[in-house]
Order: sequence, then structure tokens, then C-alpha cells
Amino acid sequence: MTDLDQLTQSLARNLKRWRGERGFTLDALAARAGVSRGMIIQIEQARTNPSVGTTVKLADALGVSITTLLDYEQGAQVRLVPADQMVRLWSTEAGSSNTLLVGTEARGPIELLSWHLMPGDSSLSDPHPEGTVELLHVTSGELTLVVDGVAHVVPAGTSATFEAHVPHVYRNDGSEPADLTMAVSIPPVRREGR
Repeated sequence: MTDLDQLTQSLARNLKRWRGERGFTLDALAARAGVSRGMIIQIEQARTNPSVGTTVKLADALGVSITTLLDYEQGAQVRLVPADQMVRLWSTEAGSSNTLLVGTEARGPIELLSWHLMPGDSSLSDPHPEGTVELLHVTSGELTLVVDGVAHVVPAGTSATFEAHVPHVYRNDGSEPADLTMAVSIPPVRREGR
């Protein structure tokens, strides 16, 4: 079994499990995530590899981290994530990238990500569920963080936090690559009817 096959099987198993735990029908999850019912069926039957955007929308709708949906294994109290098991979520031909380093479900999903943005590159993020908070620290270069249409320049050595339920963009307007570490805290989703 290839890594892609293993990832497809894990995503199918985990999506079905979390949809069941949340008590969501296919239609309810489709409506919450903005993903078609047919796509969810294909994912749960391991017949497709969805885009990162679709996977993020499903994770947000379920109130779990993308790590949880992609995890091969669950349950260890201490979990080490070697570099070869970290998940590249986004990249561009220019060399920019975003890598999910590690995540947890404790008190709602928390994800830790590493970003590398080349000059002139940007990444648009759709609004996350209400209550989602992002924290970031720029380690080199300069990030332009646009939150709900307002640009904020974040130079190396500076940290920022914001509520991420509005559209936001990570942009490198500078002439040097920008590197940052980001944590995303997503509120837990309650089962319907509770």
C-alpha cells in the first residue's frame, strides 16, 4: 500500500468516524462544510483524494483538526511526528509552502503549522468556524497579514493573534522569503440536538 493509499484509507475511516460521533447525516455535514454530499460519499468510500481545501472545510465543519482526519493512528499519550510524516498542505511553484507539524484534539482541535512564503506569494484562507483563533510568530522576513480586509505588517521577531472567523490572507510583499510558525485553535463541535 502506497502512502497515498494509506492516507486515502485513513481519511475515509476518520471522516466516517467523526461524522458518526457528531451525529451528522451526509446532508448535514455537506451543508455545514459547503462540500457536496456526493464528494463526502466518495471520500468515505476511499474512492477519491479531495483537495486540501475540501479536507480543511470538512475538518472545520466537524470541529476537528486536519491532523485528526489524516492520522494513520490515534490514542498514544505521547505522539512524535517525524519530518517525513508531516503533511504539506499548500505549496506554490515559487517555493512557498505550509506544513502541518502536529495537532491534537485536547479541549478542541489545536494545530501547529510551519509556513515558508516566497516574495510575491500569498495564501487566502476562508473564514473558520466562530471561536477559531490563530496565533503566529514570524521567524524571518516580513509577513503581511490581511484580516477581514485590513493589512497588518508582521516583521521577524513579532507575534500576532486574531479571531479567524473572517476571511484572511497570508502574504509576502517583501523581497526576502518569510518564515513563520502558526498555531490554530478550533472550538469543539457539539453533537446536534445537545
